[in-house]
Amino acid sequence: MDEEKVNLRSGPDSATRDSVAPGKDKEFEKEEQGELPWYKQRKLSSAKNDPFGDEEDADVKYKSMEWWQAAMIMIAETVSLGILSLPSVLETIGMAPGVILIAGLGILATYTGYVFWQFKMAYPHVHNMADAGEVLCGRIGREIGGAAQTIFLIFSMASHILTFTIAFNAMTGHATCTIVWGVIGVIVFFLLTLPRTLKKVSYLSIVSFMSITGSILITMIGVGVSKPNPHPVAVNHVSFAKAFLAVTNIIFAYAGHVAFFSFISELKDPRDFPKGLFLLQITDTLLYIIVAVVVYRYAGPSVKSPAIGSASPIVMKVAYGIALPTILIAGVIYAHVAAKYVYVRLFRGTKHMQKKTFLAVGSWVAITLTFWIIAFVIAESIPDFNDLLALISSVFASWFTYGLGGVFWLYMNKGMYGKKWYLTLLNVGLVIMGAAIMGLGLYASGTAIKEGGGASWSCKDNSVGTG
Repeated sequence: MDEEKVNLRSGPDSATRDSVAPGKDKEFEKEEQGELPWYKQRKLSSAKNDPFGDEEDADVKYKSMEWWQAAMIMIAETVSLGILSLPSVLETIGMAPGVILIAGLGILATYTGYVFWQFKMAYPHVHNMADAGEVLCGRIGREIGGAAQTIFLIFSMASHILTFTIAFNAMTGHATCTIVWGVIGVIVFFLLTLPRTLKKVSYLSIVSFMSITGSILITMIGVGVSKPNPHPVAVNHVSFAKAFLAVTNIIFAYAGHVAFFSFISELKDPRDFPKGLFLLQITDTLLYIIVAVVVYRYAGPSVKSPAIGSASPIVMKVAYGIALPTILIAGVIYAHVAAKYVYVRLFRGTKHMQKKTFLAVGSWVAITLTFWIIAFVIAESIPDFNDLLALISSVFASWFTYGLGGVFWLYMNKGMYGKKWYLTLLNVGLVIMGAAIMGLGLYASGTAIKEGGGASWSCKDNSVGTG
């Protein structure tokens, strides 16, 4: 097994040639000389190889990130929109249970993220949820995993378009129709998604982290000055549907796991991933608790979601302006991972993965543009920020962040459940937890969307936030 894994990391040359029938030798020679059409190249290449192959002479090098760059990307992706909904979570269920849930779910997310890395190291060819699904359940698992990952990422892209419209309505005093801001957002997001490698995005992620940090600091100072004593409550008694809707917003704040396989695949040394993971989880958990507690402490029952809307009009405009890089960059990361899945599936094992051919560049442009247009349609159809996050979390983040971590561990440790009974119980619990969150979250988010007052495809100002 160890020898096989070494071969898998070495690229397609030896492992692929050995796995194909002798009658294919001539086609292999043509493939190496670039004479075969791309669809035949893809079929000849083994699905068990590193998705990016040997990059020594590549025009586009993917495996170029250091662990700290991956950490910055993960922080930019995770600590973005999720943090803006957390003060309203405390307003809904109370400060005490809110803080406990933020910390507890953060610890579990750290553990499942580590399991994702173990799974990737055991199966180096895994680049996305489709590859992971194929390991678990064959071709059916591949299709389910790929579809779920893509849909989740597109819905997350939609949440960034929605926040873009909220931000520009706030900064400009609703200078034009909200739909127009959405169209402008699609164009900007699309242009920023055009680079094909994550290393280029990693430098922008540093700006993103500084952006969201500055924005939430201004918001906390603003609400502290303008609303000094609103009497927050330790525990709030609300309906089950409303309380669970708040829990799903916490889950969305830890919903970065869907992209972990892609990030690990583009590391120079995948063994360094835990460093980036721990930096991510320490950073986001502490930020979530501090921001949620401070904003709720001073905004109280009048807290809005996104939280920036809780500040005075002038402070809100400044905070949204500073938050704009985060809104853009985190959305671009989601789009990049979604497009990369389709792109890798089309061109894996072919020259188009590393070359700047017309087909390669044209396909990347077409995929990213299509995804942003679909995300725009979703954003205009579900105009309530909290409801959109809750729906995304219920259907997808429940499994990607929690349930699948348990499934991966149980798959890798078959036959050892008795020896590791304590971890077995933990991971079985994670699977049950994922299923429960999905079922109950769908009920809660469906009820909220049905009862919500937001108008789909409307020019109405959406910058006031929701209470």
